Amino acid sequence: MDIRPLTDAYAVAPQIAPEEVAAIRAAGYTTLINNRPDAEIPPALQSAAMRAAAEAAGLVFVDNPVIGGAISDANAAAQGAAIAAAAGPVLAYCASGNRSSIVWALSQAGRVATDDLVATAARWGYNLEPFRARIEAAAAG
Repeated sequence: MDIRPLTDAYAVAPQIAPEEVAAIRAAGYTTLINNRPDAEIPPALQSAAMRAAAEAAGLVFVDNPVIGGAISDANAAAQGAAIAAAAGPVLAYCASGNRSSIVWALSQAGRVATDDLVATAARWGYNLEPFRARIEAAAAG
């Protein structure tokens, strides 16, 4: 498991497995956000299996499937709502953590400077430069 904390309250990770969920809870996370569509992954990693593991470990589970190349405003809004509702740190995952970083940045547009959002993701190897104009447009409202 490769957890990459973007902030004290939000981290991203590449795909996790059900057997890793208890360790995620033990690390202090309270909410787990799945940003992978079920069509990308085998049944053992799909939303139903991950929800069962998360809830068994005492985590809130949010399913917000993000399609690469088709990230929607609804995805960003759902990510922001899940972050805002969380009782503690959030871990979001997808294939690499990239989509989870993009929807995080879009959800935080206007609250955090675009340069800071892009730089934060870049520290973990996620290039949000192609999304800069979209982040700025979201910030402008």
